[in-house]
Amino acid sequence: MYNSILLEMADGVGTITLNRADVFNAFNDEQSYELQDALKQVAKNDEVRVVVITGAGKAFCSGQDLKAISGAEKRSLEDSLHKRYNPIIRAMRNLPKPIIARVNGVAAGAGCSLALASDIIVAAESAKFIEVFVNVGLVLDSGSSYFLPRLVGSARAFEMSTMASRITAQQALEWGMINKVAPDAELDAAVQTYTDYYRSAPTKAIAMMKKMLNKSFHSDLDTMLDYEAQCQQIAGNSEDYREGVKAFNEKRKPEFKGR
Repeated sequence: MYNSILLEMADGVGTITLNRADVFNAFNDEQSYELQDALKQVAKNDEVRVVVITGAGKAFCSGQDLKAISGAEKRSLEDSLHKRYNPIIRAMRNLPKPIIARVNGVAAGAGCSLALASDIIVAAESAKFIEVFVNVGLVLDSGSSYFLPRLVGSARAFEMSTMASRITAQQALEWGMINKVAPDAELDAAVQTYTDYYRSAPTKAIAMMKKMLNKSFHSDLDTMLDYEAQCQQIAGNSEDYREGVKAFNEKRKPEFKGR
């Protein structure tokens, strides 16, 4: 179905793998459009309750493939962002399912943005995070200017952005950029801990909490109190809520269906 990515949907998990290992999964036009489509596929598949994004080979994603655009004349970077990258980031943040970034190597430029736009980031010990744009005279894009300062603070975000600092996985963990670091050989097991949880969790409630946390970035307290009440009313009418209460009273583990 795809040439530049792999998509597998099984056992409640949708796994999207950037599959251009020979160029460290750098984005060309095809890969960016295929990723947009794959996100649509996992969004509309009700059996998928958690999504994993990762890279083939030794890298997560090294950003834009500069060689792929070296021969293009008068290429509009603004148009490229509006058509290729921004739809990916918007789709990720609007996806009503948790997204786990399985960072198996370098995450640079737009690849770093891709990781930061995820809900959970699990990185191998050998992984590196680099906002590499400044090295070619460009600025942050694909959402990094939004996510990075919120995760690490303005001072660290400025240094990372303007000096293209290489941040190790352990450093990223200490800064609050990511959720977990695992030895390279144990990365899959660490990711599975999350997928095992989320594929059996109350997906509808989690989707609303994701939307709620997104909204909180640009809302005041009164707005969020009202929005919480609205969402709680919806959650209280769900099948998962009824199952959760029933399981609590019967002193057993709930069997959530994501509805």
